[in-house]
Amino acid sequence: MNDKENALINWPVSAVLIGTFVLAVTVVPWYGLAHGYNAWSWIGFALLVVLNGIGIGSGYHRLWSHRTYAAHPALQVFLAVMGGMALQNSIIVWSARHRVHHRDVDDNDKDPYSIGRGFWFAHVGWMLKDYPSGEVDYSVVQDLEKNPVCAWQHRHYGLLVLATNVALPLFLGWLTGDILGMFLLAGVLRLVVSHHVTFFINSLAHIWGSRPYTDQNSARDNHLLALVTYGEGYHNYHHLFQSDYRCGIRWWHLDINKWFISVCALLGLAGDRKRASAFKVMRARLDMEFKEAARKLEQPGVSARIRAQFDFEYAQFAEIVKEWQMLQRERMQLQVDRMQQQKLKLAERFETETAGLTARYRELEASLKLQHKRLALLTAAVV
Repeated sequence: MNDKENALINWPVSAVLIGTFVLAVTVVPWYGLAHGYNAWSWIGFALLVVLNGIGIGSGYHRLWSHRTYAAHPALQVFLAVMGGMALQNSIIVWSARHRVHHRDVDDNDKDPYSIGRGFWFAHVGWMLKDYPSGEVDYSVVQDLEKNPVCAWQHRHYGLLVLATNVALPLFLGWLTGDILGMFLLAGVLRLVVSHHVTFFINSLAHIWGSRPYTDQNSARDNHLLALVTYGEGYHNYHHLFQSDYRCGIRWWHLDINKWFISVCALLGLAGDRKRASAFKVMRARLDMEFKEAARKLEQPGVSARIRAQFDFEYAQFAEIVKEWQMLQRERMQLQVDRMQQQKLKLAERFETETAGLTARYRELEASLKLQHKRLALLTAAVV
């Protein structure tokens, strides 16, 4: 592409990314072999690398980029400091690029880290040069520019970076008796690990894994990647339901950021957690499963009975979706009616209708779950 050929090298960013990586693979192991690291240095490394992951995942990503929940000012300051320590730019700049990534995902000319331009580009290459696709569009983060915590962090980002990446590791090293060891582990190695954990979401999470919810973009779900990235590896789900505060929606999904936000909610530090409706999630899964079943039915030797059963199941699926859409319209109208009646102090008469709608929603969700099981049996019969 032309911008690849004409883009100038971003020397400050390149120096930091390359310099810290070289130190992490040379000086860090040399010091360990020559002098050894004490337990406190390893504890400092482990603690700060997790806090960086939470700062980016729960803060930069789920709170500010996607507004999936609300946070108390104290929690916002904590996340702003921990995310800033990860040295991935300010909340405002990071979120601006991430929102554009979601809006124009896989568009090589607009997506700042489009996987269509290769693994290396999506992982780290997009930052090493000033590509037009990486220019910050501040028009998409006007809400964050008005947020006092985001604005404060953006103004003082350089000072925050020095305080957390230099002063803090040195201070912890002084407290624990190994200044250089703590700096190398909790400073240098922690920073490199934090960088590449996040970068994996832009690269590996777009090429490695499954697409159970949508095939309209390159994002994938991957349990192993979720473990490494604090839950961000359930990326196929996230790209379709980006307003959900969860990425891993099952109780057993490895989503540390989901659990962190939930604990903060119990403590009164977080609220208004947004979740995709169970019906929409199951509808997306079934839509993909029907696509897979249709592909298998194209194989020679599939009986007419199985094809007919598939057609029947799909027609039933379409009918359930149609009924759900009608319920959505009814609910919207009911909300309008309730607002009008509240002015007249007559809202009580609508409570029964609301309960009836909720019951019908539950029935449709149960129907989709049963159809999911039937479709699985039908698909298995084709193998």
